[in-house]
Amino acid sequence: MSHFTRIRTQLRDPEILVAALREVGQRHVEVHDQPQTLYGYRGDARPEKAEVIIRRRHIGSASNDIGFARQPDGSFEAIISEFDRSTYNAGWLAKLAQSYGYAATLRYAATHGYEVDTDELQQDGTRRLTLRRTA
Repeated sequence: MSHFTRIRTQLRDPEILVAALREVGQRHVEVHDQPQTLYGYRGDARPEKAEVIIRRRHIGSASNDIGFARQPDGSFEAIISEFDRSTYNAGWLAKLAQSYGYAATLRYAATHGYEVDTDELQQDGTRRLTLRRTA
């Protein structure tokens, strides 16, 4: 039975989190108002619960569910098994955080009267956005 590791994040908005997860390749993401049970690689219910979940069937046959559980301060804590941390590690979480920032910027721009003028992905993986206010 794999041990689940909890990792604090600065991610707070579930809609933006889902957009960021999709940006890093996770197409099947569940979002719940109340925490739901996470399951291990054998299909066994684990004591860990989360509101944003990627089920193991969408990760790999030997994988466990990956969850993001809401914390009292409003942030989400990533819950990733020891086995899955080989793929969903600090690098993956950094890429997720970058995608989250990008999605948050696009939402801010749309709700505050801006449109994307340019959106360039640099060779080093950084993204350069130029916004302009719409008339």
